[in-house]
Amino acid sequence: MKRNILILSLLLTGYVAAYTQRVISGTVTDGHEPVVGANVFVRGTIDGCLTDSLGRFSFTTATADSAVLMVTCMGYDDYQRVLSKEERPLTIRLHERSTTIDEVVVTGSTFSFGQANGMKQLDALDVVQDGGSCGDIVAALQSLPGTQKVGENGKLYVRGGDSEECQTYVNGMHVLRPYTTSAPDSPSRGRFSPFLFKGINFSLGGYDAEYGQALSSLLPMETTDASASDKFGVSASLNDWNIGGTKATNAGSWSMNAAYTDLGLYNRLFPDRWTWHKPYRQLSGETQWKMQPTTSSVWKTYAGFDRTTLSLDTDGRRLDLGESNLYLNSVIKGSAKGGLSWFAGVSGSLVWENIDGAIVQSDRYRHRMGELHVKAKVSKSISSAVKATLGAESYLRHAGIDYHSIADYHYAADTRLPAFFAGTQFRLLRHLFAEASLRTEYTSRSHRGSVLPRLLLNYCPTTNWLLTLAAGQYSQEAIDTIQMRSPGTLRPATATHYIAGAQYHFGQTHVRFEAYYKHYSHLPLTRHERYTADGHGMSRGFDVYLDDRSLLRNLSTTLSYSYNDSRRLYLDYLVEDRPQYASSHNLRLSLRYGFGVWSFGLTDSYASGRRSEGRTTPYYNSLDASVTWLASKRVIVYSSLSNLPGRRNIYGYRNGQPVTNGSNRFFYIGIFVSLKSNKAYDISNF
Repeated sequence: MKRNILILSLLLTGYVAAYTQRVISGTVTDGHEPVVGANVFVRGTIDGCLTDSLGRFSFTTATADSAVLMVTCMGYDDYQRVLSKEERPLTIRLHERSTTIDEVVVTGSTFSFGQANGMKQLDALDVVQDGGSCGDIVAALQSLPGTQKVGENGKLYVRGGDSEECQTYVNGMHVLRPYTTSAPDSPSRGRFSPFLFKGINFSLGGYDAEYGQALSSLLPMETTDASASDKFGVSASLNDWNIGGTKATNAGSWSMNAAYTDLGLYNRLFPDRWTWHKPYRQLSGETQWKMQPTTSSVWKTYAGFDRTTLSLDTDGRRLDLGESNLYLNSVIKGSAKGGLSWFAGVSGSLVWENIDGAIVQSDRYRHRMGELHVKAKVSKSISSAVKATLGAESYLRHAGIDYHSIADYHYAADTRLPAFFAGTQFRLLRHLFAEASLRTEYTSRSHRGSVLPRLLLNYCPTTNWLLTLAAGQYSQEAIDTIQMRSPGTLRPATATHYIAGAQYHFGQTHVRFEAYYKHYSHLPLTRHERYTADGHGMSRGFDVYLDDRSLLRNLSTTLSYSYNDSRRLYLDYLVEDRPQYASSHNLRLSLRYGFGVWSFGLTDSYASGRRSEGRTTPYYNSLDASVTWLASKRVIVYSSLSNLPGRRNIYGYRNGQPVTNGSNRFFYIGIFVSLKSNKAYDISNF
């Protein structure tokens, strides 16, 4: 027994010598400021604490002399050190974590919606509830700086560029005709539902070499992934009726939607300036199949079709319009070991447009367009600081135009537009990222090739600041109606972009400023009723954007202002002048307030006068309001009224007469019902 007691005593003495109670204390900084909330602990134990508001820590532990002290904090590299016998209060400096190139998206002049790297978060419900959008993606994007208010057609005009200079992509594949057709001097709508997309990256310029055939701006949209649950919903309003749903299976999910729009009832309740023979009607259907063939790949296939008709009296003639649009899209993408990712896709567009009374009474206009777009690319992370991308794509286009009147015109052309693109993203310094890319294109119609270099820079001096620089060259083919009136084959128009910007966010407030300059060459110019590529132009200005959610609880405030100075000699211009669609000043203030099950939106838009037929129009102003009521978890009631004061906005002049909308106001009320989901905003089929 004495022997056992002696052995036990010796063991206890050794344990106490090796493990003694002591206080570990000190301060954690980043070299300038204290680091708050850092986790300080002894590895392999539960002894530790978090740093306070001054970066200080203190805790008691029983540790051996060789114990390791660990300090971790989000955004910083882990810190560790071996504790010595007599440790004085520690002064620990953490270093910001070096972001890998895979974690960075180098973008120039881009607003990203629905994704974490964006300045402003916008989901489908935000689009629906915007006071001036009436549930349309294009109208909601016009709340951003850099866009021009062109109310007679509602399309996207960006930083002095024509609407044809903005191109739309779905899942990386081109959309030939992204807008619905409409009555004369009436705003078009985007063809796609906001509920279809999980991410929208609206680029005002400076985009990389993956995208071509867009002179001014780009609208790439990413559809939602495979659904894990079933959905079924319906909606109805004075104007349209929708039904759609999603069926989830072990293999993937299948979605469908059918919609019918008829403005006949609306025109009887709220007559406009037109004399209608047949109201605006549209029947559309969409379907999409989404699946994951493997855990590291996604396959999506989408098909959509719509048929639009209308008939009315305008400018002394009867206009009968019918248009059909078919769009198909199938893409597959995935990743592999070693930082390799890949993408392949194909899309097809067919448009049939028939117009009787297009220009004069009893004429006939027939326009057929088709496009096949194929693309493939691979990206490889060479290291934590370098990522390379290589890809190829080709557009195969067909156009046919027949016009029958006093004189008959016939035009048909096929065009091949192959292109190759390559880019490399670099982390030059800890906070400086760059992307250098090069795109080469060839046009079979003009037998011309082009080399288009582009450079993007992002600098993040702190977590609150982002500074950007972008420069690049871009080219685009002229549209069919211009090509048919050229004596030969027009060379593509070109544009050079220079952009500098700064973003700053603090708390729930985001501020953004950008300045830009664009130079245009080889724009289409008509002389003696024939088009040449002798036009030119420039556009310069700056944009300011503010998004704030801190003024009042549940209040969201956005303010955007744009100044644009643009000059062009193109189309039928006799001298260099400001484009008819461009206004120097555009200002938009939007407020949205949520209270319980209610949401209220108020938007005021202003644009200075535009030049038309040698004179300037009055300024544009519209005050729009919306009310959303969440009647239950599965039912949303939404209503909106545009232009509350009823101001008669004039967009230009045609033969001395003002160009205005058919009606000063537009009223919308609809009910959205989810029949198989626990969220009202999941009424969408996708």
